[in-house]
Amino acid sequence: MYTAIKEEAYYCNMQLPKLGLVLFTFGNVSVADRKKGVFAIKPSGVPYEELTPDHMVIVDFDGNTVEGDLRPSSDTRTHAVLYKHWEGIGGITHTHSTYGTAWAQSQRDIPIFGTTHADHLTVDIPCAPPMSDEMILGNYEYETGFQIINHFEAQQLDYKEVEMVLVGNHAPFAWGKTGIKSVYNSAVLETVAQMAHLTEQINPKAPRLKDALIKKHYDRKHGTDAYYGQE
Repeated sequence: MYTAIKEEAYYCNMQLPKLGLVLFTFGNVSVADRKKGVFAIKPSGVPYEELTPDHMVIVDFDGNTVEGDLRPSSDTRTHAVLYKHWEGIGGITHTHSTYGTAWAQSQRDIPIFGTTHADHLTVDIPCAPPMSDEMILGNYEYETGFQIINHFEAQQLDYKEVEMVLVGNHAPFAWGKTGIKSVYNSAVLETVAQMAHLTEQINPKAPRLKDALIKKHYDRKHGTDAYYGQE
């Protein structure tokens, strides 16, 4: 019944070490089946080299295990909150990738310095502020989902256009219509984070990319007259 999303979740999770986005078990990917109201996610603490599709745990959008003998990722409730409130999401990736996490620990948005960034976003990569003590003492992983959602609402950001975020003092999350798109966005975030870090090292006063270039690069991939690629 859940074979397809288990296999997709397994494939997506295995991309994380290949792309250099995780060390040991510091990350996870989930893939949703909206019609069934569930998602498949990596089991907690299981090394990537030991994973199989059958290890993926099936969870509903309230965070309850539906199928699987292993404990799901400790971040499962964060994924569940995002799936439940943002209905356009089909996959979520969470990593502790080096540069993205460094920016999150710095509690800074990643500035839009260049066209690589603008190919994917027209705004800085947002960093949600650190969680309040009250939220930390509550259901921490559940509240992390609202930490992200509340920041998007406060900044008037559309999760369908901005498919990535830094959680202050924590690490990156990325999402997309599919699991593999969420992995792609996670890799883009890490690359842009590294580029932005190097940019500021070379020129601490580097200016943001000008608006005309932001619009040009974003529109050629995503606009009504997009011409990037073969479709």
